[in-house]
Amino acid sequence: MSQIPGILRSQDAKTGHFGTGIWISTDQNVLLPLAAAWSYRDARNPYYHSPQVLNAIMAGGDALIELQDKNGEFIFRKKDGSTWGQVYQPWIYTRWLRAFELIRDAMPPERRAKWEKAFALGYNGISNEERTATYHNMPTHNAMGLYFAGKIFNRPEWCTQSAAYLHHVVGLQNPDGYWSEHSGPLIQYNTVYVEALGLYYAISHDDTVLAALRRASIYHSYFTYPDGTEVETVDERNPYSQKIHVPNVGFTFSPEGRGYLMRQIGHLHGPIPADDAASLLLWGEEGDAVDVPSGDFDYTLPSGGARVVRRGPWFVVFSAFTAPISQRRWIQDRQNFVSVFHTGIGLIAGGGNTKLQPRWSNFTLGDIRLLVHKPGDEDPNFIPPPGLQHVPDSARLLTGEKLGVVLTYGKAEGEISVKIVNDRRLEYTVSGDAALAAHFTILPQLGKSVSTAAGKRTTLSPEAFAGSPGAWFELAGVRFILPSDVTALWPVLPHNPYTKDGHAEIGEGRIVFDFPAGGQHTIVIETPP
Repeated sequence: MSQIPGILRSQDAKTGHFGTGIWISTDQNVLLPLAAAWSYRDARNPYYHSPQVLNAIMAGGDALIELQDKNGEFIFRKKDGSTWGQVYQPWIYTRWLRAFELIRDAMPPERRAKWEKAFALGYNGISNEERTATYHNMPTHNAMGLYFAGKIFNRPEWCTQSAAYLHHVVGLQNPDGYWSEHSGPLIQYNTVYVEALGLYYAISHDDTVLAALRRASIYHSYFTYPDGTEVETVDERNPYSQKIHVPNVGFTFSPEGRGYLMRQIGHLHGPIPADDAASLLLWGEEGDAVDVPSGDFDYTLPSGGARVVRRGPWFVVFSAFTAPISQRRWIQDRQNFVSVFHTGIGLIAGGGNTKLQPRWSNFTLGDIRLLVHKPGDEDPNFIPPPGLQHVPDSARLLTGEKLGVVLTYGKAEGEISVKIVNDRRLEYTVSGDAALAAHFTILPQLGKSVSTAAGKRTTLSPEAFAGSPGAWFELAGVRFILPSDVTALWPVLPHNPYTKDGHAEIGEGRIVFDFPAGGQHTIVIETPP
């Protein structure tokens, strides 16, 4: 409830628009938490049946009607002003619809009729589109919304269509607990499928989805760092983010999901975000909760595709998921297979995948200059030309006491092995055939101190550097003891698929150590006392 005043203040009284800066349709997502506050009767809730809140919701929905085109679609505009075509935007449609269900009986008849006409336009279009839609996160979310619409407007055929689609989605889940949109796991976008199935279950009580929700909960429980940030190592769509996500309502329907939810809430540095709180309050389920071990563990996915090892303050992830390079901008190159996290410091090395940036790869075979991001290019060719391979053909995890992964590039083979020496010291060793060059990616900490054995003393800023650091490199008190002939480079920027021209901001970059091709090289990571 503490967030409602800020939401109300963000609304433009003339237009009904919420938010700041360039207005986009998903700025109206706040209709759902407003409607939850308006409809939820509790002595501690001052917004129950508040005329001010009701009027804000109605004005916000009217703004969406103004934005609809003749098919009921919205222009997909982002905060940077870029546009990505007309879409049945699932994130706003389902929230707007659920808000309507909560307030409709209090709406003036003419306004309610106007909204119902707009929803009929939108959901008839969504129903038609869903008949030929591929199985992907956006149509999955829209399918869930279609079920709500079928219940609200007494359209049983929509409920039947939605249920059939979502049953197929359940069948597409990997036994490991994830969905894929190319080859191998998702992390961030996996939660979209969990939310859609969870909300569907909340109003349908269709038990056929419960096993999938439980598998996903276990998967996410292990692939989350001790600080609550999500493991990026296996994610085919997103690199590392420092944002802590609250598990959505779909996690409330199993003991494992509820345990994960409680753990994540404990990591927040403020209230549960209003949108999450609204769904949890209105559609979540209470019950017993269990969680992964709080101490040391060694967990491998049932498929054997990835391994998570926690020993003391160290949390290390190894992936053996490989995939052909996709020409789709949203599917990242599977190129970086190990992440190293330390409690109290955060993610130190790894950081996930990108495109058009071979230096983010653990190994490269050939000339890395052949694949670069050209500034301003909105439709690049993501496939490297002959003469470079930066994505392995196959991979396998080391097993037992050996921690690491073996990567194969054509006929060349490289290995990464990790040894946890003690609470402050970890050894990271790369070895490979003579033709393979190795790279080691470090997460940046802008504004933090940087020093090297070669005499460099500065703070990390947008200013670039490249050269030999000498026997050691130190960032924010974490020291990397290095072999000879290592080159340190900053910033090594990714391709950002969410910007039209692919440009990335400085904070998205990595510090990269380049090793000479062939041989064995060990980096010792030492954390401060």
